This record gives sequence, structure tokens and C-alpha cells, in this order.
Amino acid sequence: MNALKLIIKFKNNSNMEAVILAIIFGTLFGIFFLFYSTRNKERMALIEKGADASIFMLGEKRKSAPFAKVFILNFALLLMGIGLGILIGSILYNYVGLEEGVAFSAAIFLTAGVALFVGFNMTKKLDKE
Repeated sequence: MNALKLIIKFKNNSNMEAVILAIIFGTLFGIFFLFYSTRNKERMALIEKGADASIFMLGEKRKSAPFAKVFILNFALLLMGIGLGILIGSILYNYVGLEEGVAFSAAIFLTAGVALFVGFNMTKKLDKE
């Protein structure tokens, strides 16, 4: 019952936005803090046991495609997939007679997913080269 009164009190208060923003930032900070502190503790434990520190430097051992190339490739394919989805959705709506929301949503999500899958496969090929 007290929680309900607290929620009603917050609804009437203009500081609700600040509370929500503080909760979001606090959650994000907590996630990053736990991730980095746990990673650091794991690494320190491995070093104390005598593990070689070179296991933490995976980027130097394995050459991969630059991030910008991968991002641009996937983003371009995603936009082309969305454009193709709009075109297919328009055809489905005008000529097949599907409802507008169904035709456009299905076509856009389907072609965007196919485009991202193609981008994933192309990225794997870039990593091999």
C-alpha cells in the first residue's frame, strides 16, 4: 500500500523525469562498473596464478576488418533492405490487397533481416581476407 502511495505522489510531482533519468544513468553505471571490475578481478587472478599476460591482447594476434568498414557495410545493406521492403510492401498493398500495416511491416522486417544476414556473411569474408 505504501508503494502505491509513493507512485501516486511521484505522479503528482514534477520531479518524476529527474528520478527516471537518475535510475537510467544509475543502471547504466552499475552495469559498466560490474563489467569492468569483474574483468579486472578475473585478469588479476589469472596473473597471480602465473598465466601469460598475452592472452588479454587478442586484437594483436588476430587481424580483423576495420570497424568503420564493417559498420558502413552493414548500415548500407540495412538501408537498402529497408528501401526494398518499402517497395515490396507497396506492391503487396496495392496489387495483392494485403492490409497496409501488415504488408509494410512484414516486408520491411523481412528484407532488413535478410540484408543484415548478408552483411554478416560479407563481414566474415572480410575477416578472412
